Amino acid sequence: MPRFYDTCAGPISGLYLPPVAWDVLQREKIQTLEQLVDIADRLEQVEGIEPRMAEVIREALARVAPPKEQIVGEMLQATWCA
Repeated sequence: MPRFYDTCAGPISGLYLPPVAWDVLQREKIQTLEQLVDIADRLEQVEGIEPRMAEVIREALARVAPPKEQIVGEMLQATWCA
């Protein structure tokens, strides 16, 4: 998939997003990976984030934050493997 936005590091460690995305997240006081994951399914509702930008943010999140279901599955598996 071609890249439509240049990305850069920001205040959330390990996450590379377009500067405009960082600006919007700062304005909305999203400062942690957990906060961003919590709103990931509603990004299009945030003023200044268009659908393509929301997709770019979700793709970046997928690279740094495992899905919640995977985390739960790993915890359950760890319990069985103990």
